[in-house]
Amino acid sequence: MGDPFHALPGAEAMLGVALAAVLGGLSRGFSGFGAALVFVPLASAAVGPREAVPVLALLESFAVLVFLPNAWRLSDRREAGLMAAGAVAGVPVGAAVLASAEPVALRWGLAGLVLAAVALLASGWRYRGRPAPPLTLAVGGVGGVMSGAAMLGGVAPATYWLGGARASAARVRANMNLYFAALTAVVVGAYAVAGLLGWRTGWLALAAGPSYALGLVLGTRLFGLASERVFRLAAYGLILASGVAGMPVWDGIWGGR
Repeated sequence: MGDPFHALPGAEAMLGVALAAVLGGLSRGFSGFGAALVFVPLASAAVGPREAVPVLALLESFAVLVFLPNAWRLSDRREAGLMAAGAVAGVPVGAAVLASAEPVALRWGLAGLVLAAVALLASGWRYRGRPAPPLTLAVGGVGGVMSGAAMLGGVAPATYWLGGARASAARVRANMNLYFAALTAVVVGAYAVAGLLGWRTGWLALAAGPSYALGLVLGTRLFGLASERVFRLAAYGLILASGVAGMPVWDGIWGGR
């Protein structure tokens, strides 16, 4: 395993992931999704996506436990379970992409996915049909691939559930939390098999942990104060800003990788 202190990241890297974790936790606590949409582009500017993504997986492995009781009570458990089952099949494919992709190209891809998701959600599009099991499984499969590649597993199900004609903020948030609870353990295992977890990843997760917890607490409190309209607008705005800020074009200013 090597000397853990030899893998200790520099102060700049730890500060970068800690700052990204506050905003990622804020989005996650408020909306039930969006941690990766915010954290990964910003943290990638400090340490690169191949480290930023596994760090978030470690952070989420603890965060899901906080939200699980309310998620179990308020969610549509059958639908969230189907979504998670589809996602599990896609995670190994996404993890293989993360392990082999060129970092800058992957970051441009992440930024494009973020902006496309925001555009679709903000357009006012709504899914008018009743959720069918095959479609839910398929959307989950897409989410699994995106989760394995970039911890962006919330994009597909969030678009699907937020776009539902009968979706409420509380139900979407609970569904997302239950979905992530089932998915995160699989993602962490896939990253371990792919060799993406190590001492440096652990140090970065420790540096980001308190900031992520603070963001989760603040986001949860803000959710209790928000109307449906404010819920959607705030989530879209924060995600949009992170997608733009995480583009590699800013590396000359921020010293990204």
